[in-house]
Amino acid sequence: MADKYILRITAGSDYDASQHVPVPVNQPATVLIRGAHASVELNVRIRDYAGLPPNSPSTSAYFDTEPHVTNQDQYSIAFRFTPLAPTTTTSSPEKTKKKKNNNDDDDKGISGSDLYFGNDFDRPIRDRLPPGFNTALRIVKWWIDPGLDGDAYADKPHLYGPALSSFNVLELGAGQHDEARGGLWFEERGGEATTRKELSLPDTGKARMKWALKDANKDKFVFEYGKTYGFDFFNPYLDFANLALRLPGFQLSIANYWDGQALRYVLRNKTTGDVYLVVVFSLFLREDLNEDGTLKEGAQQHTAGGGATDMKRAKDDDDDDDDDELSQDEEAALKQAREKLGVPHHETSADDVD
Repeated sequence: MADKYILRITAGSDYDASQHVPVPVNQPATVLIRGAHASVELNVRIRDYAGLPPNSPSTSAYFDTEPHVTNQDQYSIAFRFTPLAPTTTTSSPEKTKKKKNNNDDDDKGISGSDLYFGNDFDRPIRDRLPPGFNTALRIVKWWIDPGLDGDAYADKPHLYGPALSSFNVLELGAGQHDEARGGLWFEERGGEATTRKELSLPDTGKARMKWALKDANKDKFVFEYGKTYGFDFFNPYLDFANLALRLPGFQLSIANYWDGQALRYVLRNKTTGDVYLVVVFSLFLREDLNEDGTLKEGAQQHTAGGGATDMKRAKDDDDDDDDDELSQDEEAALKQAREKLGVPHHETSADDVD
């Protein structure tokens, strides 16, 4: 069923899709996105990519570099993030109120307790959630991203986690731009060693993510205005080439449950609501493409709600599709996840970051 659709990636500094720009997937060159609250340089890489723009590279040298070879990572959202000091025209009432009630850190930058990253949607998805969704969410929260929180059943569903515990790599600095490794490249140990030492910030991604589960640690970290930070978010679980989610103990075809909404990754401030970056993964029917790869007039309807009908039509054509190997047995799924991923985070101490 995946071959019925084509993927397009766009990005912007807020939710206004009309102001978003296309992202050249698997190209070393970065996309510069500058908004009222931050300046961002972005790379998106997807393994076995066959989406828009036309003639995009199918892969990136990034995936030929460790740890991504061993991990078999399927995609990466990597960017340089430079938060900008608020002005009288960009500062929200919530931000002004918070500054009056809190310490001087708000004048320096964004608290580690406020910078969040995750997914959100404009309308409900609760009627489209697959069997076993709660089991899949437990696997993600217990083993992969324990800081993740939100409400997938809300009218405007959202799942966010603190940036400090969500990103696989955090460099306190701009990192490198290395075409031999696919463009932006960040190292956890790179950047400001003194700052890491002062904060007792671990020098490996896994340990830092665990360190950030403690509120006190997040509270003392500040993303300073004018300074640049390197973020990289990647995993082997979401396969865009085949539109499949593959967690240990839980697998499904995304296309079977797609309701037409785009998958949206957002970097935002939990307290003020300020948005710094929005990266949108949109699916279109291949029949809605012109010969030159541009979208036909009206194709946008499929990402604005028309996709549900098309999804049903495609699903009716594939009633014998065996891609959905859903684990209905939660106990068996969690056992498989434990065997593959080890001891879940909630069974260990946040103080143990070795």
